[in-house]
Amino acid sequence: MANRLADATSPYLLQHAENPVEWWPWSEEAFAEARRRDVPILLSVGYAACHWCHVMAHESFEDDETAKLMNEAFVNIKVDREERPDVDAVYMTATQAMTGQGGWPMTCFLTPDGAPFHCGTYYPPAPRSGMPSFRQLLTAVGEAWSNRDGEVREAGTRIVAELAKQTAALPMSTVDADALDGAALSMLPEYDRRHGGFGTAPKFPPSMVLEFLLRHHERTGSVEALSIVEGTADAMANGGIYDQLDGGFARYSVDAGWVVPHFEKMLYDNALLLRFYTHLALRTGSARHREVASQTAEFMLRRLRTPEGGFAASLDADTEGVEGLTYAWTPAQLAEVLGADDGAWVAGLLGVTESGTFEHGTSTLRMMRQPEVPARWTRARERLLLARDARPQPGRDDKVVTAWNGLAIGALAYAGAAFGVGDWIDAATAAATLVSDKHLVSGRLRRASRDGVAGPAAGVLEDYGCLAEGLLALHQATGSARWLDAAVGLLDTALAHFADESSPGAFHDTADDADALVWRPSDPSDNASPSGASATASALLTASALVGPDRSARYRAAAEEAVARAGMLASRAPRFAGHWLSVAEALVQGPIQVAIVGNPADSRREALVDAAVRHAPGGAVVLAGAPDEVPLLADRPLVDGLPAAYVCHGYVCDRPVTEVGELVTALS
Repeated sequence: MANRLADATSPYLLQHAENPVEWWPWSEEAFAEARRRDVPILLSVGYAACHWCHVMAHESFEDDETAKLMNEAFVNIKVDREERPDVDAVYMTATQAMTGQGGWPMTCFLTPDGAPFHCGTYYPPAPRSGMPSFRQLLTAVGEAWSNRDGEVREAGTRIVAELAKQTAALPMSTVDADALDGAALSMLPEYDRRHGGFGTAPKFPPSMVLEFLLRHHERTGSVEALSIVEGTADAMANGGIYDQLDGGFARYSVDAGWVVPHFEKMLYDNALLLRFYTHLALRTGSARHREVASQTAEFMLRRLRTPEGGFAASLDADTEGVEGLTYAWTPAQLAEVLGADDGAWVAGLLGVTESGTFEHGTSTLRMMRQPEVPARWTRARERLLLARDARPQPGRDDKVVTAWNGLAIGALAYAGAAFGVGDWIDAATAAATLVSDKHLVSGRLRRASRDGVAGPAAGVLEDYGCLAEGLLALHQATGSARWLDAAVGLLDTALAHFADESSPGAFHDTADDADALVWRPSDPSDNASPSGASATASALLTASALVGPDRSARYRAAAEEAVARAGMLASRAPRFAGHWLSVAEALVQGPIQVAIVGNPADSRREALVDAAVRHAPGGAVVLAGAPDEVPLLADRPLVDGLPAAYVCHGYVCDRPVTEVGELVTALS
């Protein structure tokens, strides 16, 4: 019999709808039931593409005896962290404080009022390496509640009070050119000069830090910054974390050398990396960087696009319960598809060995060298991908998350404009239309939709910030005022409902009228994706350069205050402030505005647009259209009847130019 999750819009919750556990969704009704029964809450948080979430589900949540223990002693709540990042943030903070680490699945025990008193992550079905079994934990927590519930409640209250203090806004701190120089310099000792990236295993793609370092190089000419950027970009692109057949990046590498990925593929990773590799290709002229960007964009359209025009959240790490089943190869399998000669050649090219680099004698695919005969590799790649598509495929979490679609919209619009691929801009427009039409309900965002139906969860700050960023990029790629107006509306809502009135420049992650949690989360750090605050600051700064001088000051001041509020984070932990540092680089630069006027049918205008997109630094805004069509183009006429480009800093413009060479000089 299905439990209370049967009507959920989240694919992750639906995965648990047939469990013998009497799951509740996160709701006031669940907490009321815990108070009525006077039992603690067992909160389990995960997501659809999570390998260890699946493992714990099979081992424990599908087991009748374990479910009986859970049902008798607890009210059990299941949460999709991607649908309710606010809930996840609150209890992940508690988990990390109690255990020194975090991760998913996350397992928390709460009082009926929501205060956490014991937290952890995965628990095995039998004791292992000093870790109790899940049943032992259930029994111990149940007995503690029955025998010492007063102490347990008091402990939960203390934990909430202490963590609320720790999540207070940071003090203001200047983020100027000197601070940016220091942040870039501080990353040198952490850079892995052998393998690229930072630190040791596991290794995550540091897309936002790389974007900051690339912008820093553009402004300062730093050779060290560019060396880190190119070394890491090449290592990731040639490693197992990048899908050499289909394009797109896996979530992270389990080793320091980028050999074996954790195979789940997330929309946010690929959107961020698409934008970064596009920017890098424009700056270096590298055919490989452009190829990676193009293949990643095509992967997103081919594998993640939904019938409604949005982008799905992720592809699973597992296929039929086996991680890597779809992706790993042996030399014999290559020969079976390609024949002996081509099979042996590709095995050497992609590092597929008899002993294997992954599990059970299989290997991940890495580009060990650039192919001597590119056409031969192209033919082999197409045949291998066709054969791989005939294998069992990983599941797809097809919910459309607002924030991550905002990242995808921005990346596709930027890459489409950079490389002249109209299909990518069209895809960004379709996604923006879906999110605007379905996720914006009575002027407020919903977090996600599925099959074109918005879920009940309210949008959080990152939804407003990331979507506004994406719409502003789409405005620049298309010239359509619709997307500028929509982005400005989102930013006005963010300032009205998420800003911390007691700490100017700080933001809460939830709105002032959102569901009350035990404390209101407010995390400025950039992690796998931009924090809500840094995304909002970035969008505010970009909007200030697009809305016209009459409205610019308000948005720029808000962006400057937000960056200053994150200054201490940027100086002390720059690897967790990559997006903040990129925004600060744009602030120091101006940001630069390039307004191009002229008839779109005039090839001279298009040449100016192409030069502006290719040579403007990261964080600049580039917009083309007819004079007075949108605010940035107002009062900027043609020059002697010719298309003209105006290069400006804060609406103060240089002399307009009509020749590509003059524009490139002005931008350099």
